[in-house]
Amino acid sequence: MVTYVYDFTEGSRERAGLLGGKGANLAEMTRLGLPVPPGFTVTTEACRAFLATGEPPREMSRQVERHLMRLERSTGRGLGQADDPLLLSVRSGARYSMPGMMDTVLDVGLNDTTVRGLAKHSGRERFAWDSYRRLVQMYGSTVMGVDGALFEEALTRAKRERGVTEDLRLDAHDLVRLVAEFQEIVLRETGRPFPQDPAEQLAQAVLAVFRSWRGERARVYRRRERIPDDLGTAVNVQVMVYGNLGPDSGTGVAFTRDPATGRPGVYGDYLPDAQGEDVVAGVRDALPLQRLRELDPASYDQLLVYLGTLEDHYRDLCDVEFTIERGRLWMLQTRVGKRTPQAAFHIAAALVDEGRISWPEALVRVGGGQLAHLMFPGFDADAAGRPLARGVPASPGAAVGVVAFDTAEAVRRAGAGQRVVLVRPETTPDDLPGMIAASAVLTSRGGKTSHAAVVARGMGKVCVCGAEDLRVDPAGRRFTTGDGRVVREGETLSVDGSAGTVHLGALPLVPSPVMRYLETGEHGRGTAAVVARFLERADALGRLEVRANADTPEDAARARRFGARGIGLCRTEHMFLGERRHLVEDMILAASDEERQRALDALLPLQRADFTAILAAMDGLPVTIRLLDPPLHEFLPDRTELAVRVARAEAAGRAPDAREARLLAAVERIHETNPMLGLRGVRLALVVPGLVALQVRAIGEAVAGRVRAGGNPRAEIMVPLVATREELSVVREQVEAALAAVRAETGVPVDCPVGTMIELPRAALTAGEIARDAAFFSFGTNDLTQTAWGFSRDDAEASFFAPYLDQGILRVSPFETLDESGVGRLVRTAVAEGRAARPGLETGVCGEHGGDPESIRFFHDAGLDYVSCSPFRVPGARLEAARAALLSAREAASGGTSGVATGAVSRGADDGAGRGE
Repeated sequence: MVTYVYDFTEGSRERAGLLGGKGANLAEMTRLGLPVPPGFTVTTEACRAFLATGEPPREMSRQVERHLMRLERSTGRGLGQADDPLLLSVRSGARYSMPGMMDTVLDVGLNDTTVRGLAKHSGRERFAWDSYRRLVQMYGSTVMGVDGALFEEALTRAKRERGVTEDLRLDAHDLVRLVAEFQEIVLRETGRPFPQDPAEQLAQAVLAVFRSWRGERARVYRRRERIPDDLGTAVNVQVMVYGNLGPDSGTGVAFTRDPATGRPGVYGDYLPDAQGEDVVAGVRDALPLQRLRELDPASYDQLLVYLGTLEDHYRDLCDVEFTIERGRLWMLQTRVGKRTPQAAFHIAAALVDEGRISWPEALVRVGGGQLAHLMFPGFDADAAGRPLARGVPASPGAAVGVVAFDTAEAVRRAGAGQRVVLVRPETTPDDLPGMIAASAVLTSRGGKTSHAAVVARGMGKVCVCGAEDLRVDPAGRRFTTGDGRVVREGETLSVDGSAGTVHLGALPLVPSPVMRYLETGEHGRGTAAVVARFLERADALGRLEVRANADTPEDAARARRFGARGIGLCRTEHMFLGERRHLVEDMILAASDEERQRALDALLPLQRADFTAILAAMDGLPVTIRLLDPPLHEFLPDRTELAVRVARAEAAGRAPDAREARLLAAVERIHETNPMLGLRGVRLALVVPGLVALQVRAIGEAVAGRVRAGGNPRAEIMVPLVATREELSVVREQVEAALAAVRAETGVPVDCPVGTMIELPRAALTAGEIARDAAFFSFGTNDLTQTAWGFSRDDAEASFFAPYLDQGILRVSPFETLDESGVGRLVRTAVAEGRAARPGLETGVCGEHGGDPESIRFFHDAGLDYVSCSPFRVPGARLEAARAALLSAREAASGGTSGVATGAVSRGADDGAGRGE
């Protein structure tokens, strides 16, 4: 028999895949002896079964009944009991935290009878009817599908009639009438009355939470966070405890360290006389958690003890929700807290220094994406001036954008290419698409634990919350500051999430401390110093070498400063653009071998100078130079523009410009229907006489010049778009002949290994043959993805990727993260067959996948020797190379298989192969 329901006493945090993160952590806190309201968890397996069939497993319903009976016995209260009824919360809890994205139903068990029993037992009639009002509102919208705005309108109307602005100002009589009105709304909108059977309420609430896994906001969040769609959510059914029973009650959220900066100490928010949802929703401005020390010293001291217990146990920042019910503290939830990139580095380093975790564990807890955020610029404090408003610095960083007051407008403006600041009184889960579209989020209510703050931190978005001086008017498309200044939609704001300030207009930016460290090597004592420690450790633990894609001496020098161990891709076509384009045009227009050779001879000293400077910048490290790859039409003027100019001259009775006429004829001659699959790469080398000799001679002479200057140049020559061994063999002979000529002329023993790019499926599938003529393989994963999928990248991204992602056909763009099952299989095949034919064959990747964290883990497991990416992605790739080694080692130690193939020892002097993981 399948077990679908587990009591909190039966689980543990190791079972998060089955119990969901919330259920597993509730079970863990129960095991630790913390005061957790009793309850049980319905598993993700039950959810998946329900979503697959539309019906809950029969055994699940029976198990829920049995656990409910056990709960009733242990509490001495019954669900539906007229006096002192058992009331339950029904909450989602997926494997990975999805704050606010799925549904919750509180106060399950209340009806027209039990509400009176609750009022009598608690001695607080207003509290009982407020709880019933919340149930009808939550259940009506979540389970029965009523538009939630209808309940909000009725609530607003009730407050307006009483002349109050806060829910707390409504008395019991008001709430009795409001419950009746809510029930009328349910009946009118659904044709069914609000259910009075508590068992029916519970059963339908559980299924509604299951269904919310497929809700739009949950889907959007999973796409953004790359959470698989097939995991499902668990459901946690728990005895209700109440923070809205008077001044000796309340609810709060606490962090064991500051989730924005990583600073030690307890941080959080507390709301007296409130329920938990009120804090996260930000509907009332919470108090700093430290105020609890004054309001309830005993509960505050007890909370500190529990927070210490949890951080010691989890060895990480913990995020805790708690409720105080008439002076008794209850722990409602804990999880490893979301944090900003800055906090992630500081917390991990602090935990190492405190002896709680090791450096390998610390490296696993940070990533290249987080480091990239720390490289972003910040605002120039000297130019900031007096801020427009101040709030809570909820998620650090600097962002400039135009104001949008709702999600639809934020998405529209972002889609039009504008940077956006989403301004709301507070955000709700329905604002998620707008938060994703925005560069920054600004709210007038809420604190560091509000929905806006938690979600923004998780996404790495700049966020300022609780700017209380702002009166935000979404309907009027404006907000007003405390001194009366009006800011309207479309105006530009600068939001400083580190300082918690908002400025009108666009402030100037300055480099971040981390970027200054990477450029200069000087890191001081702040975040840059912490990053420096991580990079030093990462370089010692990673197996994959990290190189850079660099085409200029400036890029090569920057890449080296950023820690690159060579150049994995130097594209020679960029050296033919700009002022040199006319020389390439001369080569294409040449009517004889002599004319073509003159053009090539004019290009030779220019290319030689370029290569010399790049080799000097990377002295002692490998520089892989790709021979000319793009089709020749890219070096010629636009076909349509030429045709128009020639036609206009002819229409005016003038002879067209002779060169333009020749260029048009050349463009027409070499025009191709699909040039990216036409005359390019190795095919150019075989068809255009002298092209290979020009480039190889320039490389060889640059190497000879650097050797004579006392340098240690390590140039490698890479042939692009090879599909057959025969293509590579012919070009290799041309390369060796050109190098031999340079050796003979200079007397310098110039020797450059010749390898190839693997960027066609045929090349990957016949890699064993190609390897016999290749000193190395470099996977061009951009073109390999295009040719394996049959995609034209630019066209696909512009036309159908959006619906493919929306419909779940693609989890992520295969040009962003490598398609492991398709393109990855080609990579593994090529590595295995290449090394079988040529033991010790070096393999690397030079597409932009080389800087993507998920892809780097795959390349490590596939046994590649290096990844190469743009210079600015090098620091993050260094971190990810270490994380890949550590995660693979962890997986192997736990009995899994990492799939690591034994690679060649890098040709570098210090490749890191064989270092301890």
